[in-house]
Amino acid sequence: MANQVMPNLLLKRAFLTPDRPAIQFKNETYSFKEVYEKSYQIAGQLIHLGLTKGDYAGVLLSNHAETAFIYLAFQLLDIKAVILNNRLTAEEIAWQLTDSKAVVLITETAFACKYEEIYKALPELTVTSKEELFSADFIEPIITEEINLDDVCTVMYTSGTTGHPKGVLQTYGNHWWSAVGSALNLGLSEKDCWLCVVPMFHISGYSILIRSIVYGMRMVIQDTFNEKEIIKAIQNEKVTIMSVVSTMLIRIEAELGDNKLPEEFRCMLLGGGPASKTLLENCMVKGIPVFQTYGMTETASQIVTLSPEYSLSKLGSAGKPLFPSQLKIMDPNGEEARGKTAGEIIVKGPNVTIGYLNREEESSEKIVNGWFSTGDIGYLDEDGFLYVLDRRSDLIISGGENVYPAEVEGVLTSHPDIVDAGVIGVEDENWGEVPIAFLTTKTEIDKDKISTFCLQKLAKYKVPKQLYIIDQIPRNAAKKILRRELRQYLKELKRQDCN
Repeated sequence: MANQVMPNLLLKRAFLTPDRPAIQFKNETYSFKEVYEKSYQIAGQLIHLGLTKGDYAGVLLSNHAETAFIYLAFQLLDIKAVILNNRLTAEEIAWQLTDSKAVVLITETAFACKYEEIYKALPELTVTSKEELFSADFIEPIITEEINLDDVCTVMYTSGTTGHPKGVLQTYGNHWWSAVGSALNLGLSEKDCWLCVVPMFHISGYSILIRSIVYGMRMVIQDTFNEKEIIKAIQNEKVTIMSVVSTMLIRIEAELGDNKLPEEFRCMLLGGGPASKTLLENCMVKGIPVFQTYGMTETASQIVTLSPEYSLSKLGSAGKPLFPSQLKIMDPNGEEARGKTAGEIIVKGPNVTIGYLNREEESSEKIVNGWFSTGDIGYLDEDGFLYVLDRRSDLIISGGENVYPAEVEGVLTSHPDIVDAGVIGVEDENWGEVPIAFLTTKTEIDKDKISTFCLQKLAKYKVPKQLYIIDQIPRNAAKKILRRELRQYLKELKRQDCN
């Protein structure tokens, strides 16, 4: 089959609706024509850095209109953006830059401390702030007028179950079909306006930018989450859709009190783990439409969504696959599970990744005949609704961020005084879940010093909130940690505290 080619997304949108409002940040609103002009200017400055078509380049930025322009400038030049999580430590970021063989890092002065550390670790890497980039000389760029849907557009790292993160390859086709699938599910209106307060370095935030370009829709960017400001923005800016995680929705719902959102508000797209029955019921009473979703970096955002009309009758379900996507449940024998039998969730569709960067073996294990093994456990009910029972077996979702115990354990055991470590997630009122750790040590340790050690190597949300010293980490014959025993041990500790 011949490769599918289509016009460059921004180029096409700027031609179709140049004067329509595209991106709003603070008190500035940019039309699609202005977004193109800004991105074109940056594209010419990127060439000054020596970037050429097909290069991988790191991007470490906060939520801002300029971040959108830089991402789109990369698309104009067909440069692959390695989009970095700004909550990570300099050490974690340096590892990802090395792994992706990025030739340049574009960041901002707000992260000066981080990028100075990164530069020390990677002196060969060209590191520039956006402020420096914007004052660089302009060289007339050759714009990529057509995009091949099979070509890689972005790389986002996802923490691996074995410790090291993996670079997820996201093609132009993945992003395009994700936008199409979402539109076929939510519907499209010329009045739509999407509020982006989720990080643009996440697929949840980046996908809003793509939808804005594809739909010709205004995107309102917020740099921080504040429930008062969010409600004000929804009211004043005529926002119709917003992407949220449970922690954000809880705070918005509480802040609303007896008030309601404007009639034109169409939906809260809820990702990053399941919502509680109480929260969903409270939202229903207040007329807040909530679309629960299931997705991941590997599926370029949502792949399964539950419409609000089923939010209570199918409580706990993630919904049904979006129009272009498919889903199956596989039993341990590799056969398709029937009825309400639990098994591994596997997904297929044009929004599913083509694999992991520089990891061909792992990619071919995870993707067989186009079907991607999520590692998550779930079942389908008699109506075809998905219920996710276990997020990638041991995954901890803290405030919408993924925390893999293996990664945290790797850091803990790198400490000279720690022999072994086991990490589990516990429920938390503010964050949904937080990690805690059980340690076997050589000598008596200072827990505060261990926490400080972790903070140097891990993003704050990954650092265990409690440390427990035990004689031995329970493991099975294959040396895998028995996390259920750690959970049981924690219950016993709590029972002792209560007595």
